[in-house]
Amino acid sequence: MSYVDGFVAAVPSSKKQDYLNHSRISSEVFKRHGALKTVENWGDDVPPGEVTSFPQAVHCGDDETVVFSWVVWPSKEVRDAGWAKIMEDPDMSPEANPMPFDGARLIFGGFETILET
Repeated sequence: MSYVDGFVAAVPSSKKQDYLNHSRISSEVFKRHGALKTVENWGDDVPPGEVTSFPQAVHCGDDETVVFSWVVWPSKEVRDAGWAKIMEDPDMSPEANPMPFDGARLIFGGFETILET
């Protein structure tokens, strides 16, 4: 089964187009290095929680929007090899593709797919 990297971030709402531009470049780089698909989602109905929530997890400010993204890989092995190449790819440098959000508040992780319907 596939392997998935998931991401949640808080992006300044005024930088939606900058985020989309960053994501388009990133998607091309990910696919160039083995990813099958990337998906970007702009928060629309993401309520704050009392105990925990997406906004709390990334310390989302009033002027920010939560984004939820994932990258689908054919396997963990392809993902691991792909990430090594992505980290060296000049198209992912801060000069070529600056992140329009605070990367310190980005949460991410790799997930083994156990069910796909």
